[in-house]
Amino acid sequence: MPALEQILIESPQLIKVVNKVDANSPEVAYAYDILFTFAHVFHMRQRKVLSDNEWAGWFRWMKSSFEQGEIKYTIEMEKWFDPAFQEFVDEELIPSTKDDNPTILT
Repeated sequence: MPALEQILIESPQLIKVVNKVDANSPEVAYAYDILFTFAHVFHMRQRKVLSDNEWAGWFRWMKSSFEQGEIKYTIEMEKWFDPAFQEFVDEELIPSTKDDNPTILT
């Protein structure tokens, strides 16, 4: 998988092969790479491969990325990641505020 991720970072226009995204940028490719890494770490934690200290460090980095960065707005995670990881992101990483859940007017 790392070779595929490297290709997407070097040539972000190739993302359109698997996803019709408007953004043709290294940021989108990097967001995929980061999220796949986060998902891998999450599943390592589920399998009890990581120690509590390792998990605490990863968890801080993941939480900070969602709170301070734009990663939560970059891709549609539900299309690419399993439900358990998506639920973890929704419940543990994405801050729940009114601004994050705007009311849709019809």
